[in-house]
Amino acid sequence: MKVADAIAAAGQEGVVIVDLRDPRELEREGKIPGAFSCTRGMLEFWIDPESPYAKEVFQQDKQFIFYCASGWRSALATKTAQDMGLLRVAHIEGGFSAWRNAGGPVEKVEPRKPKA
Repeated sequence: MKVADAIAAAGQEGVVIVDLRDPRELEREGKIPGAFSCTRGMLEFWIDPESPYAKEVFQQDKQFIFYCASGWRSALATKTAQDMGLLRVAHIEGGFSAWRNAGGPVEKVEPRKPKA
């Protein structure tokens, strides 16, 4: 998906933007406002309804738009999600870098506080 199309789709009813980057990337760069965070390593576990880690968001009939830093992880994640049965899946070409460079909104992510 072209970044301009992703910017237009963000915030629309029935669209879930999924950030595949790790927490350090989020804290360093920020994220797309309202994006659901799912590290790439957990994606299959969170999509699979039979997994003890399944997330409800992936069990809904929504359009999922994945992104990572530059589009490589999200391209592979899109293929994996389609193979796992998600029907309406795309990724942002060029990833978060393209989003930011196109003037898409970015929100700051506060570092997590260490658990005591």
